Amino acid sequence: MAVTALYVHVPFCAHKCRYCDFDSRSFALCDLDAALDSYFEQLYARLDSFGDAGALAQVRTVYIGGGTPSLAGERLVKLARRISMWCKPVEFTCEANPESLTAELATALAEAGVTRISLGVQTLDNTELAAIGRIHDANRALAAIATVKDAGLDVSCDLMCGLPGQTAASWRSTLDGVLAAAPHHVSVYPLTLEEGTPLYRMACRDESLEPDEDFQASCMDAGRERLGAAGYHPYEVASYALDGHECAHNIAYWTGQGYLGLGRSAAGMLDDEDFDRLAGLFPGVSSRGDAYRVRLVQRDDDATAFEAEYLSQREAVAEDLMLACRMTRGVASDLLARAACVIPTGELAAACDRALELGLATWVPETLGIHEGPFTSADVIAGHVRARLAPTHLGWLDGNVLFELFWDLA
Repeated sequence: MAVTALYVHVPFCAHKCRYCDFDSRSFALCDLDAALDSYFEQLYARLDSFGDAGALAQVRTVYIGGGTPSLAGERLVKLARRISMWCKPVEFTCEANPESLTAELATALAEAGVTRISLGVQTLDNTELAAIGRIHDANRALAAIATVKDAGLDVSCDLMCGLPGQTAASWRSTLDGVLAAAPHHVSVYPLTLEEGTPLYRMACRDESLEPDEDFQASCMDAGRERLGAAGYHPYEVASYALDGHECAHNIAYWTGQGYLGLGRSAAGMLDDEDFDRLAGLFPGVSSRGDAYRVRLVQRDDDATAFEAEYLSQREAVAEDLMLACRMTRGVASDLLARAACVIPTGELAAACDRALELGLATWVPETLGIHEGPFTSADVIAGHVRARLAPTHLGWLDGNVLFELFWDLA
């Protein structure tokens, strides 16, 4: 199976946010240029190695994330051009922060083949932005959305709920302000406090900073209602899109497709055939043995150190089932049939039945009007009925319980 998705990590920020535990570095302005130059030269070399090996020819989606890729300026444009020399993606996303995205950069990225910008908006309340350490304000965020659209690019906005000081009224105001700006895609994430981050340490001293899960659930509900009313359909746990503007790159992750990761801390996932073909590009990584899937994480700037996780066929199928539960459509009957070739049907049916019993999922016929009357999980798994196991509202809000039911099948 050819690799169809490419992720590139740019681990640099002007200022690291208080909640962030991603791999990113901030430098004094006098040191930033040299650090960026060195890192991007290593990215170009790594990219060319994969291109020379024929690994990029079938890539359909590209995502440059961070960090703050837009901080790199013209280097980011050069990287986009270099990627476009090796593949012709139908979707090409770059992450950006409002304070470092200019009209000139957006236009240059569009000319280099980029099709989509993902903006870290988070909130349109300036007090909340300051509380989480963001360095843009609401006006700059809204201006950035307009800038991306003026360049002819799709724009996605990331929003967060459960922020320190956030209220139901301020959350509604953020939703209304973003909807008025009319992006093509919106992602809504509940804030999590990651150990070791400044916000985590602050919350250890002041419990009022800890996110309230009930409040976050109400924000997620309000977001789903407001976004849905405005024409944004939910297609994944945190993702809403106007028709035709779903993020194809993220869908590749959630549907078990192979992807490459370039840059420090970037993750990739290869099936057995692709790993065997490209193993020479991952120095120090052991052979896969009888593993069905290999997950790889680059651990340094110059691609000499990697971590590898080896998944059996059963583990890979359990992962596919779990990730399918993130999608609004849920687990298709074809995936269940494939899973039944690896996982005993009794265990698979029991997991489906437990999801139904807990109210986390429901059966939705894939072909309307054909299957009259009741049917069981075993009927679907055996192929007698074509139906998908779709998350309910509770399964959406309490997804971790649903995910665990299927990952436990590994």
